[in-house]
Amino acid sequence: MSAAISFSPYVIVRGADAALKFYAAAFGVKENYRLIDPADGRVGHAEFELGGVTFMLADEYPDFGAVGPETIGGSPVKLQIYVGDADAVFQRALDLGATEVRPVKDQFFGDRSGMLTDPFGHSWTIATKKAAVSPAEMQARWNAAMEG
Repeated sequence: MSAAISFSPYVIVRGADAALKFYAAAFGVKENYRLIDPADGRVGHAEFELGGVTFMLADEYPDFGAVGPETIGGSPVKLQIYVGDADAVFQRALDLGATEVRPVKDQFFGDRSGMLTDPFGHSWTIATKKAAVSPAEMQARWNAAMEG
């Protein structure tokens, strides 16, 4: 029997309860459930949905290597979401405490997007697909942008 394959990012933060509230308010995530550590009240595991994808989230547990961006000084992982109105979602996240990394603008690859860092140290690109651009055209546009 063949098992279906799925991919679920697992986000570690310092302050999982606040992060879940931020993600719900800023990005409209739907929390499915959370498990609370009976020893200290941390979120030991939570699952939420964003755009049909299940994300998992937990508070830091340094004793087994689960640490967030604040502890390690940033994260090499970037998260991206497509939304109906990148400008509005981006501004809402800023209003809720995110920090702008790159402003929202039209991109050579057909998206309108910008990048921000949420209050918990994770980087998000907020994008709206504006035009279908072939890979060959994307490369040509990128080359032209780098030359000019």
